[in-house]
Amino acid sequence: MVQGVTLTVPPGEFHVLLGPNGAGKTTLFRGILGLLPTTGHNSHGRLGYVPQRHEFAWDFPITVNRCVGTGLRRHNQEAVTEALSYVGLSHLADSPIGRLSGGQRQRVLIARALCSHPDFLLLDEPFTGLDFPTTDALLQLFSVLPAGILMSTHNIPEALTTCDRASLFQRTIIATGTPEELKAKPEAWITTFGVPLHRVLGTTPC
Repeated sequence: MVQGVTLTVPPGEFHVLLGPNGAGKTTLFRGILGLLPTTGHNSHGRLGYVPQRHEFAWDFPITVNRCVGTGLRRHNQEAVTEALSYVGLSHLADSPIGRLSGGQRQRVLIARALCSHPDFLLLDEPFTGLDFPTTDALLQLFSVLPAGILMSTHNIPEALTTCDRASLFQRTIIATGTPEELKAKPEAWITTFGVPLHRVLGTTPC
């Protein structure tokens, strides 16, 4: 059970949620989305969401432009064009989605979420199955998007070099701060992951 969570992500902030498998990160996201009953209060304005697993028919005969537009109740080409520009796929707007790489497909899903101009964007493990260059490119994208972003990821070292703030999560918020502030709290990492910080980051202890 997830409980006692208080978290603020202002517009333009890239905030990373870090915790082991089974910590309740996806459950927290579902609560924010209103898909699970909660006893607290959510305040997030327009919300965009990219789930951990997205069962999309990538062999469907549709272009990237049309696919991104399906994220809107009423087609708005200006919004689609802007979203494709943000994720760097303008040059593939007329390409069939079946020809896209894994990283490009992930960008399509992010563009769909951006079409409604969300105030807040939830990203649940967006790097699953992606190589390092694609992951790095997406991290750079997230760092400049205008929406507030809350992202869960297991790519911890890479995320900490890009995000504005992060939270350690184990059924509740263990600690929150800038990457440097969190690195100065070794006990919080042990509480969250059960191992020291250097083990989480894959580095040599000082």
